[in-house]
This record gives sequence, C-alpha cells and structure tokens, in this order.
Amino acid sequence: MTRLALLHSTIRKEEKLIIESAMRKGIEVKPIDLRETILDPDRFEVDFDLALGRSVSTVKGNYAISFFESLGVPVLNSLKLATICQDKFLTSMCLLKAGVPTPKFALAFNLEKAIEAVDHLGGFPVVIKPPLGSWGRLLAKVNDMDALEAVFEHKDVLGSPQQKALYLQEYVEKNGRDIRAFVIGQEVICAVYRTSEHWITNTARGAKTENCPLSDELVEVSRLAARAVGEGLLALDIFETKDGFKVNEVNHTMEFRNSEEPTGVSISSAIVDYCLRYLKENRF
Repeated sequence: MTRLALLHSTIRKEEKLIIESAMRKGIEVKPIDLRETILDPDRFEVDFDLALGRSVSTVKGNYAISFFESLGVPVLNSLKLATICQDKFLTSMCLLKAGVPTPKFALAFNLEKAIEAVDHLGGFPVVIKPPLGSWGRLLAKVNDMDALEAVFEHKDVLGSPQQKALYLQEYVEKNGRDIRAFVIGQEVICAVYRTSEHWITNTARGAKTENCPLSDELVEVSRLAARAVGEGLLALDIFETKDGFKVNEVNHTMEFRNSEEPTGVSISSAIVDYCLRYLKENRF
C-alpha cells in the first residue's frame, strides 16, 4: 500500500480534506508534526513513499523538505520550487524571464533608490510587500512620498533583515476582485474569483469566493506561469487588467478550503492523485 507523509506545523481544514481524500482512495497518510520531530538522518525511520509539504511555517517546512530530499525521499513541492514561490522577488524574476505577463516590480535597499524605483514603475500609488510573507500581511498601498518615507522608516528600524529589502510593485486597479487559479502539474483544474471591498483580496482577509470559468486565455497564462516556476501543486493569484491577465504571485502551499464548494472540484483529491502519478511516472 502506498503511504504518504503529510508534513505539517498545524492541521488545518486543507490537511483534513487531503487526509480524507487519501483514505477514500485506500492511501495511508502519516501526519508528521514538524514541531515534534527530530530531523536526525541517523535515527529517522522513513516508512513512507512520498512526503507532501503542508507546513504553515516556512522555516520548518524548508528544513523538512531539504532533510527528506537529502535522504532520497520525493517531496511535493520540491525545495527548489518552494524557494522560488516563497520569495516574491524570485517569483517575479522567474515569471518575467519566461515571458509571463506580471505587474511591473523592483527591489530597493534604501529610501533614495526606492524613490527612483517608484518613478520607474510609473509613480504613485505603488504597493510595498515583504519579499517573504503570506496571507496579505504587511502589505502597504503607498499613495505619496510621505507614506513611502514612513513605511521605509518603520521597516528600517523595526523590521527583520528581510523587511529591509523593499519589494515594490505597480498598483493594479482590479475593481474589487482577483482570480486564484489552481494548477496541478500542468492541468488547470479550477479557479475562483476572490472579491472584497478592501484592495487586498486574500480570503485570509475576508474575501469571498465564487467560481471563475476557465477561459482559454486563463488556462494558457496559468500553464505558462506554472512552467516558469516549476511543475507541482500550485495556486496562482492573477489580476484582470485592460491588457489581459497578469500573474501576481504563485503559492506553493495552497489554501483551498473556500474554493472546493464554489467550483465543485475536489482540489484535495486532485492533490492526492498527482502524488500517486508523480510516484508512478518517476518510478520511486
């Protein structure tokens, strides 16, 4: 019997759905709580076929993925893919290199260069994001020079080393919604609109979801973005603009609790199926 390890730092609704889907398919799941695990290569007993990375903690997740990959265990998603997707600047660079439509962006390390970057991006407003972060936290829509100076000072004095790198992005007017598209391997399985009165449309910030039809254009840009960062289990955040779709971010530890019902697609089941297919095609 195939056995999957589920690497986690807490069991959320998503992890419960994955476990339930695996059980329905006769697949055994071994939850591994990274908070309670010693990653010792001399003592850790690998008794599973593939590890599925679902850690909320980036630090714990990355170390665990690196550990199991070093032992020859296949992990989804891979450390290479996770490293790209968790860093917004690296993600943007990969998308740009592959010709994927994406908002204009820049990275600066001091206020003087941040001001220059704003000018190159087309002027205010701009969005400042932490290069490493999730759930729409610590995002700032900066409308003028006073706000830019204030945000920079707070990050410079109070922020972690990563916060001192200013990732700036052009502000995209999205009329109260964006799209989250789910890509499993190279298959775009479904998408939702995320709608909010706030300019940040993360469901973690209260956005509502409804089914988004998969047009040919949406499928094509989603596949192109998935190829740009590396095939795996991905959720893409996409803007609708007058120039067409633009991929904003790529998420490698996707949340989907609010997307299965409106789309009618079992994302958790698709994740389990991909794990099994990955094992078979790569002959682990």
